[in-house]
Amino acid sequence: MTEENANNNAAEDTNPVFRMQKMYIKDFSFENPNAPGVFQAQNQEPKVEVNLKLNNKKLDDNHYEVALQITAKILDSGNNNKTMFIMEIEHAAAFLMRNIPAEHLEMVLGVDCPTLLFPFTRQIVSQISVDGGFIPFLMEPINFMALYQNSKQEAAAAKN
Repeated sequence: MTEENANNNAAEDTNPVFRMQKMYIKDFSFENPNAPGVFQAQNQEPKVEVNLKLNNKKLDDNHYEVALQITAKILDSGNNNKTMFIMEIEHAAAFLMRNIPAEHLEMVLGVDCPTLLFPFTRQIVSQISVDGGFIPFLMEPINFMALYQNSKQEAAAAKN
């Protein structure tokens, strides 16, 4: 029985482990520069500019931080493109990654981690826009796999 437990523990030690351990906001800003006037003329579809940046860094042997940096600028298209609000957020999470093969690590950091984190970031952004006096700002879902594949193709094309 003791040998079985030892064998099971050895097998468990080599199994890949991937888990989000903690989420946190590293930086946040919400600006409503044209209030209260901007609330008087919201009849047309606003113009939306969103920029996304993905960062990651190794914290220790088994932990990585993955951060989504999002800047959203919402303009009133019917009012000379007057700024309705500007929101910037850096939302991050610490991930436990043990026994992940090196050839898969880049994809896990670039696809799996942000895919887990993004719905929470989206909820924070939506709630803050409501708290700022606007309708919920719901960012479109992001296909991190497609972004990862595109960046790989661009890197390969730049190399050639």
